Amino acid sequence: MTPSHEPHQVLAEYPDYAQAQRLVDYLSDEGFPVQHVQIVGRGLHSVEQVVGRMTNGKAALAGAASGLWFGVLIGLLMALFTDANFLAVVAGAAVLGAIWGAVFGFAAQAATRGQRDFASVSTVEADTYLVQVQTQVMQQAGELYARYQLKYGR
Repeated sequence: MTPSHEPHQVLAEYPDYAQAQRLVDYLSDEGFPVQHVQIVGRGLHSVEQVVGRMTNGKAALAGAASGLWFGVLIGLLMALFTDANFLAVVAGAAVLGAIWGAVFGFAAQAATRGQRDFASVSTVEADTYLVQVQTQVMQQAGELYARYQLKYGR
């Protein structure tokens, strides 16, 4: 579904996404045609939360874990098309995947030469979230929003 370019009006403004989402969920529960609704984040900024120190060893361990799962997947696919022992093929591919994953994880971290010795998670957040409704259905949305405020006090 593509975003609508119809004119919209602000129905409500919230400091966090969860509150805006609750209002839209309420509108949906009440049978409102929610395809006429937008949640618009205003004042966007990037937040990078540092979650810990990253060493060559930790990078190798994380790479091994990723490689293990990839190896299991490849092993399962290979085992379907061979007469060899099913478990041996899967286990062998898993071990090879873990080894190669560890090698690549270690090499990738070592290549940074200490320029990024931490792990982080990045998100985009907004200062406020606007619930906007297409102008053509604003009256119906406004009536439902008034009931929402009476029911939940928001």
